[in-house]
Amino acid sequence: MQFHPAKYIRKPFIVCALLGFAHMAAAEDAAPGNYRIDPAHSTILFSVSHLGTSELTGRFNDIEGSFVLDKDKASKLDVTIKTASVDTNHEKRDAHLRSPDFFNVKQYPVMRFSADKVSYDPQGKPTRINGKLTLHGKTKPVTFVVSPVGAGKDPWGGYRAGFNASTTLKRSDFGMNFMPGGIGEEVTVALNIEATKE
Repeated sequence: MQFHPAKYIRKPFIVCALLGFAHMAAAEDAAPGNYRIDPAHSTILFSVSHLGTSELTGRFNDIEGSFVLDKDKASKLDVTIKTASVDTNHEKRDAHLRSPDFFNVKQYPVMRFSADKVSYDPQGKPTRINGKLTLHGKTKPVTFVVSPVGAGKDPWGGYRAGFNASTTLKRSDFGMNFMPGGIGEEVTVALNIEATKE
C-alpha cells in the first residue's frame, strides 16, 4: 500500500505549523534588541485561594507591550493589560470581577507594568525584572522572576523569543479588599510571553 502525504496534509497552515516546530527544535538564547509582544501567543494568568479549599484561576485576554533586551545597555519592559478582559470561564463571576468590588474597570480600564531594571545571569540570560505595577489606581514596586524559554527564526522570516515570568502580589496593596478571608490575600501572577524582534 502506497503512502500519499497529500491525503493527510491538505491545508497549507498545517505545513507551516510543522515547519514552526522544526524551527523551535533548534531554539537558542534570545538575541539582544527591541521586541514587540505577540498578543495571540502570550498569556497572563493569575490564581488566588477561594474559601481556603481551592485555587481559582483566570487570565486576561487583552495584552500589548514591548521590551528592550540587552544586558550591556538599558533593558526595559512595558506591558499594558485591559482589565475588562479578565476571564475566569464564568460569565457571572467575570462581571463581578469587573465591578467596583474588584477591578472597577470603568474607572481603571487598564493596568500597566513598567520596568527599567533587568538582572542577567553570567550567560546573559534575564533572571529578574524590577518595575512598577499600576493597578486599581495604585502603583507599587513588583519583581518578576524570569525564565527564558527559547528563541529563533519563525516560518515567516521573522525572529521570536519567549519568556515565562512570575510573581506574587498582595491584593490589599492595590486596594482590592473585598471578601477578606473568603478570597486569599496573595495572588500568584504568571506571564507567558512570546515576542517578535523588530
